[in-house]
Amino acid sequence: MNEIGNNFQSIQQIADTYLSNQPSKSQKSSEITNSFEDILRQRLSVEESGLKFSKHATRRLDERNISLSEEQNVRLEAGVMKASEKGINESLVIMDQLAFIVNVPNQTVVTALDQEESNGNVFTNIDGAVIA
Repeated sequence: MNEIGNNFQSIQQIADTYLSNQPSKSQKSSEITNSFEDILRQRLSVEESGLKFSKHATRRLDERNISLSEEQNVRLEAGVMKASEKGINESLVIMDQLAFIVNVPNQTVVTALDQEESNGNVFTNIDGAVIA
């Protein structure tokens, strides 16, 4: 029999050598599972960290020079929790001289207004309000 490069005598020897150097299917699925698990944990930790702010709400906060303190963030989250407990889907949350429209099921602040912007405004498409 002719010798195939690297001292292999047959295709079977090449296949056995090649396959023994490759991760097994269980190793590959374990790596994929670990990767998926890491991504899932990362997503859950972000969601557990509190409210999200939509791009629109973030832009409004920037335009109006509104920055929330840690205490205000806690109060806003508590107000959203109260709205959730009452079954509210779209809530107006009033805190200090600020007003927030929040999509409660998604835990997302949709927009933010300061006192100047909210005076004389009519808030529509909400099904509840919370004073935090």
